[in-house]
Amino acid sequence: MSMNSSIICIGELLIDFFCKEVDIDLVEGKSFEKQAGGAPANVCATIVKLGGNATFSGKVGNDPFGHFLKNTLDEIKVDTSMLVLDDKNPTTLAFVSLKKNGERDFVFHRGADAFLSEGDLDEEKINNASILHFGSATALLEDPFQTTYLNTMRSAKEAGKFISFDPNFRSDLWKEKETTFVELVKQGVSFADFVKVSDEELKIISGAADLVRGVQVLHQLGAKIVAVTLGKKGTFISNGQIYEVIPSIAVTSIDSTGAGDAFVGATLYQLAKEEEPKKVINDFEQLKNIISFSNKVGALVCTKVGAISAIPTLEEIL
Repeated sequence: MSMNSSIICIGELLIDFFCKEVDIDLVEGKSFEKQAGGAPANVCATIVKLGGNATFSGKVGNDPFGHFLKNTLDEIKVDTSMLVLDDKNPTTLAFVSLKKNGERDFVFHRGADAFLSEGDLDEEKINNASILHFGSATALLEDPFQTTYLNTMRSAKEAGKFISFDPNFRSDLWKEKETTFVELVKQGVSFADFVKVSDEELKIISGAADLVRGVQVLHQLGAKIVAVTLGKKGTFISNGQIYEVIPSIAVTSIDSTGAGDAFVGATLYQLAKEEEPKKVINDFEQLKNIISFSNKVGALVCTKVGAISAIPTLEEIL
């Protein structure tokens, strides 16, 4: 890979405490398993496990949980030089259990990730990166992170960087504030070269029930490539001129956690091999090949438990 092929993923890194008892809410749950979480961290992990270069940028507490998260990324060779250990705020924690009806019972203790400021970012590293990925579920919730996020996207667009954006909508986090979410996401889409959404997110953001119409709305906002993940059906991909559903591979799904992040990571890993990633926008055949590979990576993640531990290596895919 060429030297300019580094990717920086900006967003949250947190602890997911999963309740080990199934069909039980958090009131009754007693046994919890600690796992590294956060969508941008999963994307970073995928890129590195496939053989690429990725740097994680975000904030955790300077506490045992923050050190556990840093160690987790260090072990798989993600560059953590832009990970800030915060002395004032604890690491963000999420407690999750699966209830009888399949819904998640979810309690979120927001901590250090919310306090990432523009002063925490390494400008030189951002200037040297070929691709910037913004895929945080929490970044747009409040300041200073919200302003940091959107300003960094704006600056990166002005500098001609390839920008990837995954809005990562979580209904648990945006209760009663869905309109605000849509307004902020539309700003993000206007800066992005590559936008990845689920079909549910597409409906929320575009306001359109029809898939093709929804994707047109994102293109009108400024998105150059739009990928809509459709689970086992594959991915709807559009570059504004041509669109097609690229099928996935059949797998027995055990846990779909992190599959969308692995899809994004696999896509960025391939784009980073290009001297000029933006040239792929108009090469639909190449785009189809890229998405076909990414579908495979996302599907394989569903065959194991755990977001980062389930990511396959390049050898396992080929």
